[in-house]
Amino acid sequence: MLDAADVNAVFQSYGRCCRKERFFEDFYDIFFNSSDDVKAMFQNTDMEQQYHLLRAGLLWLIMHARGASDSKLRQLGESHNRSGYNVRPEMYNIWLRSLLLAIRNHDPEFVPELAEQWKRVLTPGIDIIRGAY
Repeated sequence: MLDAADVNAVFQSYGRCCRKERFFEDFYDIFFNSSDDVKAMFQNTDMEQQYHLLRAGLLWLIMHARGASDSKLRQLGESHNRSGYNVRPEMYNIWLRSLLLAIRNHDPEFVPELAEQWKRVLTPGIDIIRGAY
């Protein structure tokens, strides 16, 4: 069971990050620069739409940690599996590292413990998505 204080801290941090649309752009800049494979996966992507999808996906991960159904995460897993977007399981580690760097850059209340809270809160949901591969 996730610690409610961790989930609340992440929820608040996410709200602070969402105040600036640049958060999502910066995440993808970091993510793309982390790997040529990642950059290639998004070659023909409408990035404005992708920012909205990321916003929703992060919210689904946080809401799952707060006790919501995992149905949206399972759908994401199906769309991202080897028959869909073919997001290999190890790419989620790159995704999470990129996200934490973007959070560090955009949350004015960021402290190292907050990064650990984000990891603890998001990992169970990420594992559901990754598990569909």
